[in-house]
Amino acid sequence: MNALIDALQDHWWWLIFAALLGMMEIAMPGVFLIWIALAAAITGLLALAFPVAIPAQILIFALLCLASVWGGRRWYLAHPVPSADSALNDRTARLIGQTVLVVEAIEAGEGRVKVGDSVWSAHGEDAVIGTKVRVVGAEGIVLRVKGIVDQ
Repeated sequence: MNALIDALQDHWWWLIFAALLGMMEIAMPGVFLIWIALAAAITGLLALAFPVAIPAQILIFALLCLASVWGGRRWYLAHPVPSADSALNDRTARLIGQTVLVVEAIEAGEGRVKVGDSVWSAHGEDAVIGTKVRVVGAEGIVLRVKGIVDQ
């Protein structure tokens, strides 16, 4: 048991852990593991420079994890990564401008439309079943439709 504790106190374990986390970040990028890898690397360097007990190393690692993830998140919020498609993860925004088919009559401003192979709730001008309308906006998961498109 003492040999295991002595081995765990070695700074190399922290540095190996940091390298593994860095490789995992490269393999499956999510801009999260890199901050934990940074915390592990700093913990390993501190353990190399100073004689630090295991509980203190774990506490240092935990605090550095919190600080580095918090700092990384703040940095990415202040410096967003530009995307070629601003509506990439916003399904309703991607539907704006599309022509859809009314499958449940829009009466008193409410009905349902077919988008691809799914049916969505819709708000808009009254329209009968089979009418083609254009999506002009969205409120949550309810599409706003307008006008009758020539068939």
